[in-house]
Order: sequence, then C-alpha cells, then structure tokens
Amino acid sequence: MVQIETKEALNEVEEIAAVPGVDVLFVGPFDLGNNIGEPILNGVVTDNLKAAIGRILAAAHKAGKKCGMYCANGAQAQASAAQGFDMINVATDYTSLQTLVTEELSVATSQAKPERGVSY
Repeated sequence: MVQIETKEALNEVEEIAAVPGVDVLFVGPFDLGNNIGEPILNGVVTDNLKAAIGRILAAAHKAGKKCGMYCANGAQAQASAAQGFDMINVATDYTSLQTLVTEELSVATSQAKPERGVSY
C-alpha cells in the first residue's frame, strides 16, 4: 500500500498504480491538498482537490487495485464509499475528541450542536 499525498505522486499516479506488488493506493486528502496548493480550510474541499482525489481513485481501479481514503468522520466515510473507495478510515482520535467536547460544551451552555465535518 502506498500513500498518494504529494504533487509528485499525483503527477505519476497512473505509473505508481501499475507497479507490480502495489495493491492499494491510499489518499491522505489533507496532506495532498496542502502539497498541491489546495488546502482544506474550514471544511471546504476545492474542486481541484476533488479532481485530484478522483484521479487517484480512477488510476487505482483502472490498474485493478484497491483505493483507500482517509476520512475524519462518518459523513466523509459515507461519501467516500459512495464514490467507490474500497478502504475507508471513519474517524480520527483528534476529530472524535474535538467533536465530543464541542457537542458536550454546546449542551452545557444551552447552544445548538455544531455542524460536523468536511464533505468530499
């Protein structure tokens, strides 16, 4: 399994997917976005980053390989499954803890629960 999270890897993704012994391409969207100049800010995924992620998925499947996606929450995981990703991380310790604390703080202060996550 190789992680595609740099501009250089993205530029060669079809060749990387064709390497014998590589079974899975894994997308790290936050690092990839930062590296290609399309960072995820305030939960917004740019069209260029969406296209890059789609290119990785297509390259993996065209080569008969699996493609994984790093997601921070269940909503992202659900969207990634709908796109055709084969392996999906459904939460991170950081985002899970942040979400729980934010939601509980909203209850304690009688405020509405905040919206969750980033959409791909």
